[in-house]
Amino acid sequence: MTDYTLPDHTREKLLKVSTASVATALYKRGLRNQFIQGVRPVSPKPVNMVGQAFTLRYIPAREDRNPITVFRNADHPQRVAIETCPAGWVLVMDARKDARAATAGSILITRLALRGAAGVVSDGGFRDVAGIGALDMPAYCAGASAPTNLTLHEALDLNVPIACGDVAVFPGDVLVGDGDGVMVIPAHLADEIADECTAMESFEDFVLEEVKAGAAVIGLYPSTKEENLHKYAEWREKTGR
Repeated sequence: MTDYTLPDHTREKLLKVSTASVATALYKRGLRNQFIQGVRPVSPKPVNMVGQAFTLRYIPAREDRNPITVFRNADHPQRVAIETCPAGWVLVMDARKDARAATAGSILITRLALRGAAGVVSDGGFRDVAGIGALDMPAYCAGASAPTNLTLHEALDLNVPIACGDVAVFPGDVLVGDGDGVMVIPAHLADEIADECTAMESFEDFVLEEVKAGAAVIGLYPSTKEENLHKYAEWREKTGR
């Protein structure tokens, strides 16, 4: 696990930026594949999901290892993940992009939320999605699925590097989720990405105002005309941004 701890000031910035801005900032650094594919919000939330990754890896279930009785085991990795994911972190589950069976349901996710987790992401399914969607905590998955995880998935490893929606996720990486989906920020880049995206969104808000007022995008976005740079400086002074 990384030694990085997400500072409050960085978290506050990331709560206000879009996954699109994060994707662009990471692309500038050569990172092209940080958007978790195939997952969507279970229900819309008014604020972003932001937190470091606490990971759980599933492998294909084998019938002799995954009878319903394994849930009686106090050390079952799925249950342990729910009870040990730190407050303010995001539980990220690798289900090999297979949503035919659930990786968790509303009882476990409710417990996770009450323990103070910042969110949950799975590239597999969730069961009881209405209950999960009613929680204040953001949740992302690849689809609703009634069958228990034991039918297709065996929970195996905690806090190891995983693949979630074709993205490498390392324990401690910083996840940002909004209505579009979830971005994964390598931990060592989180502070500078937060700063850059805050500035980027300020500029894009200015551009959007100009476009709504009838401005053409050429020379404005990106701003290659000096007059637009002056307008942006005046806009920042007026708005305090």
